[in-house]
Amino acid sequence: MSLNTEIGTAITDTLAEAVADYEDFHRSPELSMQEIETAKAITDRLEALGLVPQAFGGTGVVAVIENGEGPVVAYRADTDGLPIAEDTGLPYSSTAEGVLPDGTRTPVMHGCGHDTHITVGLHLARVLTAHREAWSGTVVLLFQPGEEIAAGAKAMLEDGLWETVATPEVVYGQHVWPGRAGDIYVSSGTAMAMSDSLRVTVRGRQAHGSQPENAIDPIVLGAFMITRLQTVVSREISGRDAAVVTVGTFHGGLKENIIPETAEFTLNIRTFDEGVRATVLDRVRRIIAAEAQASGAPEPIVEEMHSFPRCFNDPDATADFVSATEAELGAGHVHVVPAVTGSEDVGAFADAIGVPLVYWFFGGYSPASLDGDEPPAGNHSPHFAPDDVPTTLETGLRAALTAVLSRVGK
Repeated sequence: MSLNTEIGTAITDTLAEAVADYEDFHRSPELSMQEIETAKAITDRLEALGLVPQAFGGTGVVAVIENGEGPVVAYRADTDGLPIAEDTGLPYSSTAEGVLPDGTRTPVMHGCGHDTHITVGLHLARVLTAHREAWSGTVVLLFQPGEEIAAGAKAMLEDGLWETVATPEVVYGQHVWPGRAGDIYVSSGTAMAMSDSLRVTVRGRQAHGSQPENAIDPIVLGAFMITRLQTVVSREISGRDAAVVTVGTFHGGLKENIIPETAEFTLNIRTFDEGVRATVLDRVRRIIAAEAQASGAPEPIVEEMHSFPRCFNDPDATADFVSATEAELGAGHVHVVPAVTGSEDVGAFADAIGVPLVYWFFGGYSPASLDGDEPPAGNHSPHFAPDDVPTTLETGLRAALTAVLSRVGK
């Protein structure tokens, strides 16, 4: 479908305010599940549109726009920032700070572009409330906290989201990335990887560094575990399947002549298939336990840090979305792409009630940036920010409206 003239004009008219909102949210990010001021700012803007926002999952915000009989659809935007010191040079750069769960004070920035997601979600609400004549049905807007730690969707669902608000027939969402501003990118079927992060505490026996015979060295033991973990994908997973096992941190000891009592490492697992996921997790736990047993060490402590669910785009709903957005943006601006190895918790909203999900990406960079000698910064970089903000926001808003109105439009 192509948006009608009135909706197209409304997008143009709201763009200047959208850019201002984006700059406000960009300069004031908050860490995952700490989005108190962000939630308040979202709530204030939704109330100004005559809506009655509700809180779910602590800092999540939900607004239901009812407009007569018709389908119910949901649109999700995530709201949290990252513990990164911004280095974009923008006049509205973040100088915000936050405190991590372990008490560490850290700079915070919207290094994953959730400021664009908030802005698009708010102006989707603005256009829908201003042009009720163009549609009929119910739109549920989900402003979700804690995406970066896979906590927000779970918290909102456990807080009774779908027992409280209208159940949608489809869930939509999107994410900015370092693609071409004006273009969108979508996968059919599996869209993003599942992710599991574990913290492993290797337990040994402390002793003087000159007397290793009196110790069980958790550093050496941890090194054996990490080395053996590199064989999980290469020797225990079929070449037809995809999996990644990455050990990202390893800490142990305080002094060179003390064999410590414990060491700790963290690892991340990415998979696209539930069966492969279960196999990898089983092999990881088996190796950790077996290496400890072989060293005569106490059983290691394995803790789940966070787990991202599947992100599966319903093929039929995705095909409908592609057709609709090609009509609105032009076929050359809609790209069907392979699944990406990043992870998201948006799929939890759809899987919880057994409805289709369609989740896509929209570009944030000008052609000049993409065609330069150096690739532009990607998500989670201190340098990441769209360099063509108006086009980025307009494309996100057009895609969101096209998706929603393909179901509820008149």
